[in-house]
Amino acid sequence: MIKLFTKESPIEKELNKTIKLFGENISVKTIYCKIKNPELDLIGNIINIYLPNKYRKIGNSEILKIALDKMYDEIARIEIDKAMEETRIMLNGLAPENYEIKRIPNKIAKTLPDKTIIINPEIIKYNKNVLRYVILHEFCHLKYKTHSKAFFNMMHEHMTDYKNYDYILNVA
Repeated sequence: MIKLFTKESPIEKELNKTIKLFGENISVKTIYCKIKNPELDLIGNIINIYLPNKYRKIGNSEILKIALDKMYDEIARIEIDKAMEETRIMLNGLAPENYEIKRIPNKIAKTLPDKTIIINPEIIKYNKNVLRYVILHEFCHLKYKTHSKAFFNMMHEHMTDYKNYDYILNVA
Protein backbone atom coordinates (compact mmCIF):
# COMPACT_ATOMS: atom_id res chain seq x y z
CA MET A 1 0.00 0.00 0.00
CA ILE A 2 1.38 3.40 -0.97
CA LYS A 3 0.57 6.39 1.21
CA LEU A 4 0.53 9.81 -0.33
CA PHE A 5 1.44 12.82 1.75
CA THR A 6 -0.35 16.11 1.28
CA LYS A 7 0.76 19.61 2.22
CA GLU A 8 -1.49 19.51 5.28
CA SER A 9 0.11 17.67 8.18
CA PRO A 10 -2.00 15.39 10.44
CA ILE A 11 -1.71 17.94 13.28
CA GLU A 12 -3.11 20.74 11.13
CA LYS A 13 -6.01 18.50 10.05
CA GLU A 14 -6.79 17.80 13.69
CA LEU A 15 -6.61 21.47 14.62
CA ASN A 16 -9.10 22.72 12.01
CA LYS A 17 -12.35 21.34 13.35
CA THR A 18 -15.86 22.30 14.38
CA ILE A 19 -17.22 22.79 17.88
CA LYS A 20 -20.63 23.71 19.29
CA LEU A 21 -21.43 27.11 20.81
CA PHE A 22 -25.04 27.99 21.72
CA GLY A 23 -26.28 25.17 19.50
CA GLU A 24 -24.41 26.45 16.44
CA ASN A 25 -21.52 24.80 14.64
CA ILE A 26 -18.46 26.99 14.94
CA SER A 27 -15.33 26.42 12.87
CA VAL A 28 -12.02 26.46 14.71
CA LYS A 29 -9.08 27.66 12.65
CA THR A 30 -5.48 27.57 13.80
CA ILE A 31 -3.23 30.41 12.69
CA TYR A 32 0.49 30.57 13.40
CA CYS A 33 1.95 34.03 13.78
CA LYS A 34 4.55 36.15 15.58
CA ILE A 35 3.08 36.33 19.08
CA LYS A 36 4.34 35.17 22.46
CA ASN A 37 1.20 33.54 23.91
CA PRO A 38 -1.79 31.75 22.40
CA GLU A 39 -4.82 33.96 21.74
CA LEU A 40 -8.26 33.43 20.30
CA ASP A 41 -11.13 35.45 18.92
CA LEU A 42 -14.65 34.69 17.79
CA ILE A 43 -15.78 36.33 14.57
CA GLY A 44 -19.17 35.22 13.33
CA ASN A 45 -19.10 31.43 13.21
CA ILE A 46 -15.32 31.11 13.26
CA ILE A 47 -12.97 30.88 16.22
CA ASN A 48 -9.45 31.84 15.25
CA ILE A 49 -6.80 30.41 17.54
CA TYR A 50 -3.51 32.21 17.14
CA LEU A 51 -0.44 30.22 18.15
CA PRO A 52 3.17 31.35 18.27
CA ASN A 53 5.23 30.14 15.32
CA LYS A 54 7.38 28.09 17.72
CA TYR A 55 4.36 25.77 18.29
CA ARG A 56 4.13 24.81 14.62
CA LYS A 57 6.32 21.72 15.00
CA ILE A 58 4.90 20.32 18.23
CA GLY A 59 1.61 18.59 18.99
CA ASN A 60 -0.82 21.38 19.77
CA SER A 61 -4.03 19.51 20.51
CA GLU A 62 -3.58 19.98 24.28
CA ILE A 63 -2.87 23.70 23.90
CA LEU A 64 -5.99 24.09 21.75
CA LYS A 65 -8.09 22.12 24.24
CA ILE A 66 -6.92 24.43 27.05
CA ALA A 67 -7.65 27.55 24.96
CA LEU A 68 -11.14 26.30 24.03
CA ASP A 69 -11.88 25.27 27.63
CA LYS A 70 -10.88 28.76 28.83
CA MET A 71 -13.14 30.27 26.18
CA TYR A 72 -16.06 28.05 27.24
CA ASP A 73 -15.41 28.94 30.90
CA GLU A 74 -15.43 32.69 30.22
CA ILE A 75 -18.50 32.66 28.00
CA ALA A 76 -20.25 30.34 30.48
CA ARG A 77 -19.48 32.68 33.37
CA ILE A 78 -21.07 35.63 31.58
CA GLU A 79 -24.11 33.75 30.29
CA ILE A 80 -24.75 31.79 33.49
CA ASP A 81 -24.52 34.96 35.59
CA LYS A 82 -27.19 36.57 33.36
CA ALA A 83 -29.44 33.52 33.39
CA MET A 84 -29.11 33.10 37.18
CA GLU A 85 -30.18 36.70 37.76
CA GLU A 86 -33.07 36.48 35.27
CA THR A 87 -34.30 33.29 36.96
CA ARG A 88 -33.98 34.79 40.45
CA ILE A 89 -36.13 37.74 39.37
CA MET A 90 -38.64 35.49 37.61
CA LEU A 91 -38.99 33.38 40.79
CA ASN A 92 -39.46 36.43 43.07
CA GLY A 93 -36.12 36.20 44.81
CA LEU A 94 -35.76 32.41 45.14
CA ALA A 95 -32.02 31.85 44.77
CA PRO A 96 -29.30 29.40 45.74
CA GLU A 97 -26.97 30.04 48.66
CA ASN A 98 -24.14 29.90 46.14
CA TYR A 99 -23.41 28.70 42.64
CA GLU A 100 -20.29 27.46 40.92
CA ILE A 101 -19.27 26.91 37.35
CA LYS A 102 -17.15 23.79 37.04
CA ARG A 103 -16.88 20.66 35.00
CA ILE A 104 -18.93 17.74 36.33
CA PRO A 105 -18.40 14.31 34.77
CA ASN A 106 -21.52 13.10 32.93
CA LYS A 107 -23.72 15.94 34.25
CA ILE A 108 -24.67 19.38 33.03
CA ALA A 109 -25.76 20.66 36.47
CA LYS A 110 -26.64 19.63 40.00
CA THR A 111 -27.93 21.09 43.25
CA LEU A 112 -26.12 20.16 46.44
CA PRO A 113 -27.83 19.65 49.82
CA ASP A 114 -26.39 22.98 51.02
CA LYS A 115 -28.39 24.66 48.21
CA THR A 116 -25.34 25.31 46.04
CA ILE A 117 -25.96 24.96 42.32
CA ILE A 118 -23.13 23.68 40.14
CA ILE A 119 -23.34 24.32 36.40
CA ASN A 120 -21.00 22.67 33.90
CA PRO A 121 -19.55 25.26 31.47
CA GLU A 122 -20.21 22.76 28.67
CA ILE A 123 -23.83 23.99 28.87
CA ILE A 124 -22.93 26.72 26.39
CA LYS A 125 -22.66 24.09 23.68
CA TYR A 126 -26.47 24.14 23.72
CA ASN A 127 -28.71 27.04 22.78
CA LYS A 128 -29.54 29.68 25.37
CA ASN A 129 -33.03 28.28 25.99
CA VAL A 130 -31.46 25.01 27.15
CA LEU A 131 -29.27 27.05 29.53
CA ARG A 132 -32.37 28.81 30.90
CA TYR A 133 -34.13 25.45 31.27
CA VAL A 134 -31.22 23.92 33.21
CA ILE A 135 -31.00 26.88 35.56
CA LEU A 136 -34.75 26.91 36.15
CA HIS A 137 -34.61 23.15 36.77
CA GLU A 138 -31.92 23.59 39.42
CA PHE A 139 -33.77 26.52 41.03
CA CYS A 140 -36.86 24.32 41.29
CA HIS A 141 -34.69 21.81 43.18
CA LEU A 142 -34.08 24.50 45.78
CA LYS A 143 -37.76 24.22 46.64
CA TYR A 144 -38.42 20.56 45.76
CA LYS A 145 -35.66 18.00 46.22
CA THR A 146 -37.26 15.35 44.00
CA HIS A 147 -38.99 15.39 40.65
CA SER A 148 -42.41 15.48 42.26
CA LYS A 149 -45.65 16.68 40.72
CA ALA A 150 -45.15 20.04 42.48
CA PHE A 151 -41.65 20.27 40.96
CA PHE A 152 -42.99 19.76 37.43
CA ASN A 153 -45.88 22.15 38.06
CA MET A 154 -43.36 24.82 39.01
CA MET A 155 -41.31 24.07 35.88
CA HIS A 156 -44.43 24.30 33.70
CA GLU A 157 -45.58 27.51 35.36
CA HIS A 158 -42.34 29.29 34.41
CA MET A 159 -41.44 27.49 31.17
CA THR A 160 -44.35 25.80 29.45
CA ASP A 161 -42.11 24.14 26.82
CA TYR A 162 -39.54 22.81 29.31
CA LYS A 163 -40.02 19.22 28.06
CA ASN A 164 -38.49 20.21 24.70
CA TYR A 165 -35.25 21.23 26.39
CA ASP A 166 -35.23 18.17 28.63
CA TYR A 167 -35.54 16.09 25.46
CA ILE A 168 -32.64 17.93 23.79
CA LEU A 169 -30.37 17.21 26.76
CA ASN A 170 -31.38 13.56 26.98
CA VAL A 171 -30.85 12.94 23.26
CA ALA A 172 -27.48 14.72 23.02
